[in-house]
Amino acid sequence: MFPKQATTETNIKLPFLFIFFSLLAFLASQFILVFQGENIVKGLYRIPEIWSSAHLLILGWAVMVAMGAMYQLVPVVFLTPIWSERLGFLQFFLSAIGVSSLALSFVFAPKTILYSGSIALFSILLFIIQMLMTMKKQEKFNILTLFVGSALICLLLTLALGILLAYNLQFGTVLFQHIPLLKTHILFGITGWFTLLIFGFSYKMVPMFALAHGFSMKLAAWVYSAYVCGLFLTALSFLLDISTLLPIGVSGLFIGFSLFTGHIYTILTKRIKKKLDKPFMFSLLAIINGFFIHFFAMIISFFPSLHHWFPILILLYIIAWIVLSIMGYLYKIVPFLWWTHRYSKEIGKESVPTLKDMINEKMSIPTFLAFLISIVGIALSIIVKSVPLYTISQLVMLLTTATFCFSIGNVIRK
Repeated sequence: MFPKQATTETNIKLPFLFIFFSLLAFLASQFILVFQGENIVKGLYRIPEIWSSAHLLILGWAVMVAMGAMYQLVPVVFLTPIWSERLGFLQFFLSAIGVSSLALSFVFAPKTILYSGSIALFSILLFIIQMLMTMKKQEKFNILTLFVGSALICLLLTLALGILLAYNLQFGTVLFQHIPLLKTHILFGITGWFTLLIFGFSYKMVPMFALAHGFSMKLAAWVYSAYVCGLFLTALSFLLDISTLLPIGVSGLFIGFSLFTGHIYTILTKRIKKKLDKPFMFSLLAIINGFFIHFFAMIISFFPSLHHWFPILILLYIIAWIVLSIMGYLYKIVPFLWWTHRYSKEIGKESVPTLKDMINEKMSIPTFLAFLISIVGIALSIIVKSVPLYTISQLVMLLTTATFCFSIGNVIRK
Protein backbone atom coordinates (compact mmCIF):
# COMPACT_ATOMS: atom_id res chain seq x y z
CA MET A 1 0.00 0.00 0.00
CA PHE A 2 2.84 2.35 0.85
CA PRO A 3 5.71 1.74 -1.61
CA LYS A 4 9.14 2.58 -0.29
CA GLN A 5 10.98 5.64 -1.50
CA ALA A 6 13.47 5.05 -4.29
CA THR A 7 15.82 7.98 -3.65
CA THR A 8 17.42 9.47 -0.54
CA GLU A 9 16.08 12.97 -1.31
CA THR A 10 12.85 13.69 0.55
CA ASN A 11 10.16 15.75 -1.19
CA ILE A 12 10.72 19.23 0.29
CA LYS A 13 6.96 19.75 0.68
CA LEU A 14 6.77 17.05 3.35
CA PRO A 15 9.09 18.54 6.02
CA PHE A 16 7.85 22.06 5.26
CA LEU A 17 4.20 21.07 5.79
CA PHE A 18 5.09 19.89 9.28
CA ILE A 19 7.25 22.94 10.02
CA PHE A 20 4.68 25.52 8.90
CA PHE A 21 1.86 23.84 10.80
CA SER A 22 4.09 23.78 13.87
CA LEU A 23 4.68 27.53 13.60
CA LEU A 24 0.93 28.19 13.63
CA ALA A 25 0.51 25.90 16.65
CA PHE A 26 3.39 27.67 18.42
CA LEU A 27 1.67 31.04 17.93
CA ALA A 28 -1.71 29.70 19.03
CA SER A 29 -0.28 28.17 22.22
CA GLN A 30 1.37 31.44 23.26
CA PHE A 31 -1.75 33.46 22.44
CA ILE A 32 -3.89 31.27 24.73
CA LEU A 33 -1.39 31.64 27.59
CA VAL A 34 -1.61 35.45 27.50
CA PHE A 35 -5.06 35.18 29.11
CA GLN A 36 -4.12 32.58 31.74
CA GLY A 37 -2.10 34.77 34.10
CA GLU A 38 -4.33 34.38 37.14
CA ASN A 39 -4.45 30.59 36.81
CA ILE A 40 -0.73 30.24 36.14
CA VAL A 41 0.45 32.30 39.12
CA LYS A 42 -1.97 30.42 41.39
CA GLY A 43 -0.55 27.11 40.22
CA LEU A 44 -3.82 26.01 38.58
CA TYR A 45 -2.30 24.13 35.66
CA ARG A 46 -4.80 21.31 35.18
CA ILE A 47 -7.54 23.35 33.53
CA PRO A 48 -8.86 23.03 29.93
CA GLU A 49 -7.26 26.18 28.49
CA ILE A 50 -3.80 25.36 29.80
CA TRP A 51 -4.04 21.73 28.71
CA SER A 52 -5.08 22.98 25.26
CA SER A 53 -2.11 25.37 25.13
CA ALA A 54 0.27 22.70 26.46
CA HIS A 55 -0.75 20.21 23.77
CA LEU A 56 -0.51 22.86 21.05
CA LEU A 57 2.99 23.69 22.28
CA ILE A 58 4.19 20.10 22.80
CA LEU A 59 2.25 18.16 20.15
CA GLY A 60 1.49 20.95 17.68
CA TRP A 61 4.80 22.79 17.82
CA ALA A 62 7.58 20.64 19.19
CA VAL A 63 6.45 17.18 18.03
CA MET A 64 5.32 18.37 14.58
CA VAL A 65 8.54 20.30 13.96
CA ALA A 66 10.57 17.32 15.19
CA MET A 67 8.72 15.01 12.81
CA GLY A 68 9.22 17.41 9.90
CA ALA A 69 12.93 17.72 10.68
CA MET A 70 13.26 13.94 10.98
CA TYR A 71 11.74 13.41 7.54
CA GLN A 72 14.65 15.44 6.20
CA LEU A 73 17.44 14.59 8.65
CA VAL A 74 16.97 10.81 9.06
CA PRO A 75 17.92 10.08 5.43
CA VAL A 76 21.00 12.30 5.87
CA VAL A 77 22.06 10.93 9.25
CA PHE A 78 21.36 7.25 8.54
CA LEU A 79 22.10 7.33 4.79
CA THR A 80 18.83 5.66 3.88
CA PRO A 81 15.75 6.98 2.05
CA ILE A 82 12.41 7.59 3.75
CA TRP A 83 10.38 4.37 3.60
CA SER A 84 7.26 5.94 2.06
CA GLU A 85 6.61 9.60 1.22
CA ARG A 86 2.98 8.78 0.48
CA LEU A 87 2.57 7.55 4.04
CA GLY A 88 4.34 10.71 5.21
CA PHE A 89 1.79 13.01 3.58
CA LEU A 90 -1.11 10.95 4.93
CA GLN A 91 0.45 11.07 8.38
CA PHE A 92 0.81 14.85 8.23
CA PHE A 93 -2.86 15.46 7.47
CA LEU A 94 -3.99 13.04 10.18
CA SER A 95 -1.58 14.67 12.66
CA ALA A 96 -2.84 18.15 11.81
CA ILE A 97 -6.45 17.04 12.26
CA GLY A 98 -5.67 15.12 15.46
CA VAL A 99 -3.66 17.88 17.14
CA SER A 100 -6.13 20.64 16.18
CA SER A 101 -9.20 18.68 17.27
CA LEU A 102 -7.51 17.61 20.53
CA ALA A 103 -6.63 21.21 21.43
CA LEU A 104 -10.21 22.28 20.71
CA SER A 105 -11.67 19.32 22.60
CA PHE A 106 -10.05 20.34 25.88
CA VAL A 107 -11.90 23.66 25.85
CA PHE A 108 -15.10 23.12 23.89
CA ALA A 109 -15.89 19.39 23.92
CA PRO A 110 -14.17 17.47 26.74
CA LYS A 111 -16.28 14.39 26.04
CA THR A 112 -14.61 14.01 22.63
CA ILE A 113 -11.02 14.03 23.95
CA LEU A 114 -10.69 10.26 23.64
CA TYR A 115 -11.68 10.38 19.96
CA SER A 116 -9.56 13.38 18.96
CA GLY A 117 -6.67 11.96 20.98
CA SER A 118 -7.05 8.65 19.15
CA ILE A 119 -6.64 10.43 15.79
CA ALA A 120 -3.46 12.07 17.04
CA LEU A 121 -2.29 8.73 18.43
CA PHE A 122 -2.92 6.89 15.17
CA SER A 123 -1.11 9.54 13.13
CA ILE A 124 1.96 9.42 15.35
CA LEU A 125 1.90 5.62 15.28
CA LEU A 126 2.17 5.93 11.50
CA PHE A 127 5.16 8.22 11.99
CA ILE A 128 6.84 5.75 14.35
CA ILE A 129 6.29 2.94 11.82
CA GLN A 130 7.69 5.19 9.09
CA MET A 131 10.85 5.97 11.06
CA LEU A 132 11.41 2.40 12.26
CA MET A 133 11.02 1.02 8.74
CA THR A 134 13.41 3.70 7.47
CA MET A 135 16.02 3.08 10.17
CA LYS A 136 15.66 -0.68 9.65
CA LYS A 137 17.32 -0.25 6.23
CA GLN A 138 20.40 1.31 7.80
CA GLU A 139 23.44 -0.78 6.90
CA LYS A 140 25.35 -0.13 10.12
CA PHE A 141 23.71 0.78 13.44
CA ASN A 142 25.43 3.28 15.72
CA ILE A 143 24.84 5.23 18.93
CA LEU A 144 22.67 7.76 17.08
CA THR A 145 20.37 4.90 16.10
CA LEU A 146 20.06 4.02 19.78
CA PHE A 147 19.20 7.59 20.82
CA VAL A 148 16.63 8.13 18.06
CA GLY A 149 15.13 4.63 18.40
CA SER A 150 14.76 5.03 22.17
CA ALA A 151 13.20 8.46 21.67
CA LEU A 152 10.60 6.89 19.37
CA ILE A 153 9.84 4.22 22.01
CA CYS A 154 9.36 7.00 24.60
CA LEU A 155 7.02 8.78 22.19
CA LEU A 156 4.98 5.60 21.84
CA LEU A 157 4.79 5.20 25.64
CA THR A 158 3.77 8.86 25.97
CA LEU A 159 0.92 8.33 23.54
CA ALA A 160 -0.25 5.13 25.26
CA LEU A 161 -0.31 6.88 28.63
CA GLY A 162 -2.09 9.84 27.06
CA ILE A 163 -4.88 7.59 25.81
CA LEU A 164 -5.29 6.10 29.30
CA LEU A 165 -5.54 9.63 30.71
CA ALA A 166 -8.09 10.53 28.04
CA TYR A 167 -10.09 7.44 29.03
CA ASN A 168 -10.21 8.64 32.63
CA LEU A 169 -11.36 12.11 31.55
CA GLN A 170 -13.84 10.76 29.01
CA PHE A 171 -15.71 8.40 31.29
CA GLY A 172 -15.03 10.05 34.64
CA THR A 173 -13.70 6.81 36.05
CA VAL A 174 -10.38 5.93 37.60
CA LEU A 175 -9.67 2.64 35.87
CA PHE A 176 -6.02 3.64 36.14
CA GLN A 177 -4.56 5.92 38.82
CA HIS A 178 -4.62 9.34 37.18
CA ILE A 179 -1.77 11.24 38.88
CA PRO A 180 0.93 8.53 38.45
CA LEU A 181 -0.12 8.17 34.80
CA LEU A 182 0.01 11.94 34.32
CA LYS A 183 3.48 12.24 35.85
CA THR A 184 4.82 9.37 33.73
CA HIS A 185 3.12 10.77 30.62
CA ILE A 186 4.91 14.10 31.12
CA LEU A 187 8.20 12.34 31.98
CA PHE A 188 8.30 10.17 28.86
CA GLY A 189 7.04 13.03 26.69
CA ILE A 190 9.49 15.78 27.54
CA THR A 191 12.39 13.93 29.19
CA GLY A 192 12.29 10.75 27.12
CA TRP A 193 11.12 11.63 23.62
CA PHE A 194 12.42 15.19 23.26
CA THR A 195 15.64 15.03 25.22
CA LEU A 196 16.84 11.73 23.76
CA LEU A 197 15.97 13.00 20.28
CA ILE A 198 17.83 16.29 20.81
CA PHE A 199 20.78 14.35 22.22
CA GLY A 200 20.90 12.12 19.15
CA PHE A 201 20.65 14.83 16.51
CA SER A 202 22.92 17.20 18.44
CA TYR A 203 25.68 14.65 18.00
CA LYS A 204 25.21 15.12 14.25
CA MET A 205 24.40 18.84 14.03
CA VAL A 206 26.89 20.28 16.55
CA PRO A 207 29.94 18.90 14.70
CA MET A 208 28.36 19.93 11.38
CA PHE A 209 27.59 23.53 12.39
CA ALA A 210 30.89 23.95 14.28
CA LEU A 211 33.00 22.10 11.68
CA ALA A 212 34.39 19.83 14.39
CA HIS A 213 36.55 16.80 13.57
CA GLY A 214 38.69 14.24 15.37
CA PHE A 215 36.55 13.86 18.48
CA SER A 216 35.64 10.60 20.24
CA MET A 217 32.06 9.33 20.51
CA LYS A 218 32.80 6.83 23.31
CA LEU A 219 31.27 9.07 25.97
CA ALA A 220 27.91 9.02 24.13
CA ALA A 221 27.31 5.44 25.32
CA TRP A 222 27.71 6.58 28.95
CA VAL A 223 25.38 9.51 28.31
CA TYR A 224 22.76 7.14 26.96
CA SER A 225 23.14 4.57 29.75
CA ALA A 226 22.96 7.09 32.60
CA TYR A 227 20.04 9.04 31.17
CA VAL A 228 17.92 6.02 30.23
CA CYS A 229 18.54 4.41 33.64
CA GLY A 230 17.49 7.64 35.33
CA LEU A 231 14.40 7.82 33.12
CA PHE A 232 13.43 4.23 33.93
CA LEU A 233 13.91 4.63 37.69
CA THR A 234 11.99 7.91 37.77
CA ALA A 235 9.09 6.31 35.88
CA LEU A 236 9.06 3.40 38.35
CA SER A 237 8.97 5.83 41.27
CA PHE A 238 5.77 7.33 39.83
CA LEU A 239 4.02 4.15 38.71
CA LEU A 240 4.86 2.08 41.80
CA ASP A 241 4.65 5.02 44.21
CA ILE A 242 8.14 4.37 45.59
CA SER A 243 9.26 7.80 46.75
CA THR A 244 12.81 6.64 47.57
CA LEU A 245 13.41 5.90 43.88
CA LEU A 246 12.65 9.48 42.77
CA PRO A 247 15.94 11.13 43.89
CA ILE A 248 17.91 8.17 42.52
CA GLY A 249 16.17 8.41 39.15
CA VAL A 250 16.44 12.21 38.90
CA SER A 251 20.12 11.98 39.88
CA GLY A 252 20.61 9.55 37.00
CA LEU A 253 19.00 12.07 34.64
CA PHE A 254 21.33 14.79 35.95
CA ILE A 255 24.41 12.58 35.54
CA GLY A 256 23.39 11.72 31.97
CA PHE A 257 22.73 15.35 31.06
CA SER A 258 26.00 16.43 32.71
CA LEU A 259 27.94 13.88 30.64
CA PHE A 260 26.16 15.11 27.50
CA THR A 261 27.02 18.74 28.31
CA GLY A 262 30.66 17.83 28.86
CA HIS A 263 30.76 15.78 25.67
CA ILE A 264 29.35 18.63 23.58
CA TYR A 265 31.96 20.94 25.11
CA THR A 266 34.70 18.46 24.15
CA ILE A 267 33.36 18.30 20.58
CA LEU A 268 33.37 22.10 20.35
CA THR A 269 37.04 22.22 21.40
CA LYS A 270 37.79 20.23 18.23
CA ARG A 271 36.06 22.72 15.94
CA ILE A 272 37.65 24.50 12.99
CA LYS A 273 35.01 27.25 12.90
CA LYS A 274 36.09 29.63 15.65
CA LYS A 275 33.18 32.07 15.31
CA LEU A 276 29.92 30.17 15.71
CA ASP A 277 26.68 31.35 14.12
CA LYS A 278 24.49 33.30 16.55
CA PRO A 279 21.31 31.13 16.34
CA PHE A 280 23.43 28.02 16.90
CA MET A 281 24.92 29.63 20.02
CA PHE A 282 21.41 29.89 21.48
CA SER A 283 20.95 26.15 20.93
CA LEU A 284 24.16 25.67 22.90
CA LEU A 285 22.81 28.02 25.57
CA ALA A 286 19.75 25.77 25.78
CA ILE A 287 22.09 22.92 26.77
CA ILE A 288 23.43 25.02 29.65
CA ASN A 289 19.84 25.80 30.65
CA GLY A 290 19.03 22.10 30.60
CA PHE A 291 22.05 21.33 32.77
CA PHE A 292 20.99 23.75 35.51
CA ILE A 293 17.34 22.67 35.35
CA HIS A 294 18.42 19.05 35.83
CA PHE A 295 20.69 20.12 38.71
CA PHE A 296 17.90 21.94 40.55
CA ALA A 297 15.47 19.08 39.86
CA MET A 298 17.96 16.67 41.45
CA ILE A 299 18.33 18.86 44.55
CA ILE A 300 14.56 19.30 44.92
CA SER A 301 13.92 15.56 44.50
CA PHE A 302 15.68 14.88 47.82
CA PHE A 303 13.33 17.18 49.74
CA PRO A 304 9.59 16.37 49.52
CA SER A 305 8.75 19.76 51.03
CA LEU A 306 10.22 21.39 47.91
CA HIS A 307 8.38 19.25 45.36
CA HIS A 308 5.92 22.09 44.71
CA TRP A 309 8.73 23.69 42.66
CA PHE A 310 8.59 20.91 40.06
CA PRO A 311 5.83 22.55 37.93
CA ILE A 312 8.00 25.66 37.49
CA LEU A 313 10.99 23.50 36.55
CA ILE A 314 8.85 21.60 34.04
CA LEU A 315 7.76 24.89 32.47
CA LEU A 316 11.39 26.05 32.28
CA TYR A 317 12.43 22.63 30.95
CA ILE A 318 9.98 22.89 28.08
CA ILE A 319 10.70 26.51 27.17
CA ALA A 320 14.35 27.08 28.09
CA TRP A 321 15.68 23.67 27.03
CA ILE A 322 13.39 22.04 24.46
CA VAL A 323 11.80 25.04 22.71
CA LEU A 324 15.00 27.12 22.70
CA SER A 325 16.96 24.16 21.26
CA ILE A 326 14.44 23.72 18.45
CA MET A 327 14.31 27.44 17.68
CA GLY A 328 18.08 27.68 17.43
CA TYR A 329 18.39 24.64 15.18
CA LEU A 330 15.50 25.75 12.96
CA TYR A 331 17.34 28.98 12.17
CA LYS A 332 20.01 26.78 10.59
CA ILE A 333 17.97 23.87 9.22
CA VAL A 334 15.16 25.69 7.37
CA PRO A 335 17.41 28.04 5.31
CA PHE A 336 19.63 25.08 4.42
CA LEU A 337 16.67 22.95 3.30
CA TRP A 338 15.18 25.69 1.15
CA TRP A 339 18.54 26.79 -0.31
CA THR A 340 19.37 23.18 -1.23
CA HIS A 341 15.96 22.71 -2.87
CA ARG A 342 15.86 26.06 -4.64
CA TYR A 343 19.44 26.87 -5.61
CA SER A 344 21.80 23.88 -5.27
CA LYS A 345 21.31 22.89 -8.93
CA GLU A 346 21.75 26.48 -10.13
CA ILE A 347 25.30 26.92 -8.86
CA GLY A 348 27.57 27.76 -11.80
CA LYS A 349 24.63 28.57 -14.07
CA GLU A 350 23.52 31.85 -12.50
CA SER A 351 24.12 34.04 -9.47
CA VAL A 352 22.52 32.49 -6.40
CA PRO A 353 22.16 33.79 -2.82
CA THR A 354 24.35 32.37 -0.10
CA LEU A 355 22.99 30.58 2.95
CA LYS A 356 23.64 33.77 4.93
CA ASP A 357 21.26 35.61 2.60
CA MET A 358 18.38 33.21 3.28
CA ILE A 359 17.59 34.53 6.76
CA ASN A 360 18.44 37.64 8.74
CA GLU A 361 20.65 36.22 11.47
CA LYS A 362 21.12 39.67 13.02
CA MET A 363 17.45 39.60 13.99
CA SER A 364 18.06 36.37 15.86
CA ILE A 365 19.94 38.19 18.64
CA PRO A 366 17.12 40.53 19.77
CA THR A 367 14.57 37.77 19.12
CA PHE A 368 16.29 35.20 21.30
CA LEU A 369 17.25 37.74 23.97
CA ALA A 370 13.63 38.88 24.22
CA PHE A 371 12.60 35.23 24.42
CA LEU A 372 15.03 34.61 27.30
CA ILE A 373 13.89 37.77 29.11
CA SER A 374 10.26 36.63 28.81
CA ILE A 375 11.19 33.22 30.29
CA VAL A 376 12.79 34.91 33.30
CA GLY A 377 9.79 37.23 33.65
CA ILE A 378 7.30 34.35 33.58
CA ALA A 379 9.30 32.37 36.14
CA LEU A 380 9.55 35.40 38.45
CA SER A 381 5.84 36.16 38.07
CA ILE A 382 5.01 32.65 39.29
CA ILE A 383 7.42 32.94 42.22
CA VAL A 384 6.14 36.36 43.39
CA LYS A 385 2.52 35.64 42.33
CA SER A 386 2.28 38.70 40.05
CA VAL A 387 -0.38 38.55 37.33
CA PRO A 388 0.69 41.86 35.67
CA LEU A 389 4.32 40.68 35.44
CA TYR A 390 3.15 37.39 33.96
CA THR A 391 0.92 39.09 31.38
CA ILE A 392 3.65 41.50 30.28
CA SER A 393 6.21 38.68 30.06
CA GLN A 394 3.82 36.42 28.14
CA LEU A 395 3.01 39.25 25.71
CA VAL A 396 6.75 39.65 25.08
CA MET A 397 6.97 35.91 24.45
CA LEU A 398 4.00 36.08 22.05
CA LEU A 399 5.59 38.94 20.09
CA THR A 400 8.92 37.11 20.07
CA THR A 401 7.21 33.96 18.83
CA ALA A 402 5.50 35.93 16.06
CA THR A 403 8.84 37.47 15.02
CA PHE A 404 10.51 34.07 15.00
CA CYS A 405 7.71 32.47 12.98
CA PHE A 406 7.80 35.32 10.45
CA SER A 407 11.58 34.96 10.05
CA ILE A 408 11.31 31.22 9.42
CA GLY A 409 8.28 31.54 7.11
CA ASN A 410 9.96 34.34 5.16
CA VAL A 411 12.74 31.97 4.05
CA ILE A 412 10.64 30.55 1.21
CA ARG A 413 10.36 34.04 -0.32
CA LYS A 414 14.11 34.09 -0.96
